[in-house]
Amino acid sequence: MQTASFIGFIKAIFYMLAFYYIFRFLAKLFLPLLVKKVVEKAGENMQKQQQYAQDNTWKKTQSKDEVIYNTANAKNPRETKKVGDYVDYEEID
Repeated sequence: MQTASFIGFIKAIFYMLAFYYIFRFLAKLFLPLLVKKVVEKAGENMQKQQQYAQDNTWKKTQSKDEVIYNTANAKNPRETKKVGDYVDYEEID
């Protein structure tokens, strides 16, 4: 069993601080590049999805040759439910 020494404690603190500052320095260098790549990849994926959806809707509308108008609803519009009577209030002086 080894005993802890003051010199060993100082070395451990020095290594921890060195690792911390090296990590911060490398993060400042490489983190913006990593974030830029992630954002570009997300933009590409979104463009692919949008293009896929646009192609599918274009194919669906292109395949339909006839247009059907539902005129039954235009002649008989739905009635709204009448909940109660309308009361007009007048201001009293």
